Amino acid sequence: MSAPQSRYSEVAITGLAHVDADVTVTSQSIEDQLSATFARFEMPGDLLQSLTGIDERRFWSQGMVPSDAAVLAAEKLIAEGDVDPDAIGLLINTSVCRDHLEPSTASIVQGKLGLGRNCMNFDVGSACLGFLNGANIASAMIERGDIEHALIVDGEDCRQIVEATVARLQRTDIDEGTFREQFACLTLGSAGVAMLLSRAGSTTTGPRYLGGLSVSAAEHHALSIGDPEEGRTDAHALLMAGLDLAEDGWQEAQTEFDWATDSVAMVAAHQVSRVHTDMLIDRLGFDNDRVPRTYPVYGNTGPASVPTVLSKEADAGRIKSGDRVILTGMGSGLNASAVEVIW
Repeated sequence: MSAPQSRYSEVAITGLAHVDADVTVTSQSIEDQLSATFARFEMPGDLLQSLTGIDERRFWSQGMVPSDAAVLAAEKLIAEGDVDPDAIGLLINTSVCRDHLEPSTASIVQGKLGLGRNCMNFDVGSACLGFLNGANIASAMIERGDIEHALIVDGEDCRQIVEATVARLQRTDIDEGTFREQFACLTLGSAGVAMLLSRAGSTTTGPRYLGGLSVSAAEHHALSIGDPEEGRTDAHALLMAGLDLAEDGWQEAQTEFDWATDSVAMVAAHQVSRVHTDMLIDRLGFDNDRVPRTYPVYGNTGPASVPTVLSKEADAGRIKSGDRVILTGMGSGLNASAVEVIW
């Protein structure tokens, strides 16, 4: 049986924007705070930087909440675009970080943007795969003719969990097992991103969002569990299960959609760390030079990662008309997805 497929012929990307968080936090500064813990466990003092390849990440200034980051990106997108905000029929927030349990962060973003009464809004939660899932949901609605325009947003604010993790790992009663299962939280960073999807037509142009394929291995749902101030991850098991799932899905996608690694101009991949990225490239057979890396200076920004890579590459002019771009990511749970965009 084939994996779930979502293919679209009437959807275009008509807006894309990202904003970088304004406070830089180096891995060196985190390592300095944990120096006594490293010494106690006889670990190298530069463990975070050397193991992950993350030199720094970004946090928002105190007082910012996830909806603020999403609004910054959405306002930038709207200001640079030519779509009337009143024509937006759907807003989906896809962030892991949320302002509150309720109301939805999507409703807060919509209220801050001042979008009208006819715009539906809701949150989609799927760990680091949330943005791609949200974009697929919106694309299906556009394809059916339910709406003309959909705004997908993501605002991540990881200051709370990183700072809480550092404080916890400084305690002398923390054992090495606890340290290892919470270490992944130290890679997290903050970001904001927005994408506008629209019904393609004679007067609506932009890169075509063609969709793709999603696969899951939910038997691995317990490998990574995150809460607002604490995360627990079996990093090696999650990495290997995720790579197996991604490889399986990619092989099927190549057959179903006639995708080939040598026909892909650029891969916007979910950025976790150097090890994750290197192994993903190796497993799927991608050209290393076609996979831009943002993790060294932004860390793991969760579901904001894939669209941020795409937005940065587009702003830099490194994507040409007609290029086949693959958006791909994995999310704890465990899920993986790959989406095709023709620029």
